[in-house]
Amino acid sequence: MDAIHVLLIEDEKKIADTLAKGLRELDYEVDIAYDGKIGLRLFEANKFDLVITDINLPGINGFDLCRAIRSTNQQVPVIMLTALGATDDKIEGFDSGADDYLVKPFEFKELLVRIRALLKRTVNQQLPTGNILKVADLELNVDSKAVTREGRDINLTAKEFQLLEYFMRNRNRVVSRADIAEKVWDLDFDTRTNVIDVYVNFLRKKIETGAASRLIHTQVGMGYIMKEK
Repeated sequence: MDAIHVLLIEDEKKIADTLAKGLRELDYEVDIAYDGKIGLRLFEANKFDLVITDINLPGINGFDLCRAIRSTNQQVPVIMLTALGATDDKIEGFDSGADDYLVKPFEFKELLVRIRALLKRTVNQQLPTGNILKVADLELNVDSKAVTREGRDINLTAKEFQLLEYFMRNRNRVVSRADIAEKVWDLDFDTRTNVIDVYVNFLRKKIETGAASRLIHTQVGMGYIMKEK
């Protein structure tokens, strides 16, 4: 099996070199960029299996870098490493296209857990068949990324789309916040964060405002369920 090729973008040289050393000892192939622009050029010129990036970077910040990556590649997993741990920062990170978000300081073994989970999902993801999902008058096209309700186009961010797809594939089943964290964010559930609830509210506003009925319902103490009334 070929080595996993990782692009690591981190302007703090000591951190970058330490992470690269640890990953290389585990047989990952690692390219380092200490600048956002250089990181983007490396990404455009090579094939990578995973991107790990800081947010506060010279040249291009991590949010814009991730958006640039997503404009050409929707599949490559992206992990953001940052000291910015506020909910708004996490939301911006996920909205820019990141798959995971790890707040500094962190243990190297925690990063490895996130890497392995993302790579496993990318390689072995098995979803129920069907590229057009429907619940009531809501329709989601997995291939074109189009979402409509009552004939109205609904614009979603990448993470909102993933959350909606998860709800629709699990219609009529209660899913907990921990389920959502694992399946949509690949995160161990952190009871101190409200990121999931914030995104559910974002999604509700987009698919339910002006519609005839609600589709995402709260099950107190258990989580959420997508169903027709």
